[in-house]
Amino acid sequence: MTKDRLSALKAAQSEDEQDDDMPVETGNAQYMEEFFEQVEEIRGSVDLIANNVEEVKKKHSAILSNPVNDPKTKEELDELMASIKRTANKVRGKLKLIENAIEHDEQSAGSGNADLRIRKTQHSTLSRRFVEVMTDYNKTQTDYRERCKGRIQRQLDIAGKQVGDEDLEEMIESGNPGVFTQGIITDTQQAKQTLADIEARHNDIMKLESSIRELHDMFMDMAMLVESQGEMVDRIEYNVEHAKEFVDRAVADTKKAVQYQSKARRKKICVFITVIVLLLIIILIIIIWVATANASTPSLPKVDVDQQSSSRNGRVKDNRETARERVISAF
Repeated sequence: MTKDRLSALKAAQSEDEQDDDMPVETGNAQYMEEFFEQVEEIRGSVDLIANNVEEVKKKHSAILSNPVNDPKTKEELDELMASIKRTANKVRGKLKLIENAIEHDEQSAGSGNADLRIRKTQHSTLSRRFVEVMTDYNKTQTDYRERCKGRIQRQLDIAGKQVGDEDLEEMIESGNPGVFTQGIITDTQQAKQTLADIEARHNDIMKLESSIRELHDMFMDMAMLVESQGEMVDRIEYNVEHAKEFVDRAVADTKKAVQYQSKARRKKICVFITVIVLLLIIILIIIIWVATANASTPSLPKVDVDQQSSSRNGRVKDNRETARERVISAF
């Protein structure tokens, strides 16, 4: 989506450079191109935080599943948490700069500018994504704290020290790992290992609480910003989702239209062929009927001309002889 916008902005910038009467539009296109590059940079940083959060979850599981403290794993966990903190602070600072620029432009140019609406939408989307990732990170830390607390509770039970949930919470909040060793005999290697594990889990909880406090202000600031912009973002997402539905529906209707058109074309061809066949059959029937009618008509007898001529000559001769006899008898 961003690349498409960049292409559109570059095309607009190219057109503007050809028109000396519109230098403002050229500068605006260049500004929006830089803005989208900044958006991509922020999105990449947020994705990096999300990936680091997943790695933190894996480190937590590895630490809790290992009965012996692994300094290397804890060091890697500390590096991940430090990286998340640094990146989150950078993202927050960049989002804050964008927010201030948007507020300034709203006061000077008003909220009807198309580029301004695009910037507000991008800022809202990035802010929401950032808060989602940081919420997941905060939940990861809280879950790890509860798992560490449960680990301490089990180790105390193994060491023979019964502690209630409220008392355990007070011991953790005190920040003094020595409260866990009071009344526990450490004359065996297993007991020493148990106490070392308790102290390690307590230190993890202290670091988690410190990290949560450091990120609390930033988290609340961004959460309030996203909440204030939530209605606009929800409306945008609603329009995008419904636009996709409309596009899918249009594609389906187009396919149906093509199918109907193809069927109609086939029907026309079939009708045309049927008419041609019927015409040929009718013509063939007419030809057969005419031929049959001619064959059944009787032919007239053919009279020989020579016979007719001789017969006529004979009758003339007879008539002459009869006339001669009548003349002779008269005399």
